[in-house]
Amino acid sequence: MQELSIFVGALAVAYLVPGADMLLVIQTGARAGRRPAMAVALGLGLARSAHVALAALGLAAVLRAAPWAFDLIRLAGAAYLVWLGVGILRMPSLTAGPGHPAAMGGGGRVLGGGGRTEAMPCRSAVLRGLLTNLLNPKALLFCSVLLPQFVHAGTGGIGGQFLWLGSLLVAIGLAFDTLYALAGAALAELSARHRMVDRIQRWSFGSVLIGFGAQLALASRL
Repeated sequence: MQELSIFVGALAVAYLVPGADMLLVIQTGARAGRRPAMAVALGLGLARSAHVALAALGLAAVLRAAPWAFDLIRLAGAAYLVWLGVGILRMPSLTAGPGHPAAMGGGGRVLGGGGRTEAMPCRSAVLRGLLTNLLNPKALLFCSVLLPQFVHAGTGGIGGQFLWLGSLLVAIGLAFDTLYALAGAALAELSARHRMVDRIQRWSFGSVLIGFGAQLALASRL
């Protein structure tokens, strides 16, 4: 029970630390509303599930042993984050911008202050969440470092323990992402009423995503 509490606490701290995943959910909620933000959260959950499975199969060790593979995934993820950030910066407005390659769709949800959130197909939102997390090899390495610390060969099947701990990791992440999606939707209402708030959010979201991309590109292997 004590180990489980430590595991859950470690996950809570990890999900509370600002990162690309958190920012993407909040930005999507502010831009397109609660439903697309939850779709992004679903994509993140699918990616985390994949990372847990890959960690259980030992593929994280392959990345450690093959620097070129790690660097290839890392640079692809960095480029993707920069692309998302530049797309946000190019919008005339966070809540009333033109169609984005990852968020095409007609219409929009009218907000109380006369603004509109941009329509975003849920399929595109899921894909954005999936790629953002899946193209970050450090997320896989995080799973490969954390999960084995709480897996014990003498207390049952290794596969079952990985499944249980991995399910907790994904479920807790989804819970936090739900809160971030609600926060993003609340920001949409605020942005619609105040043009300056919209501008600050747009530049903040775009700049920070680009910063995360640059950080990932310059990061060394764990």
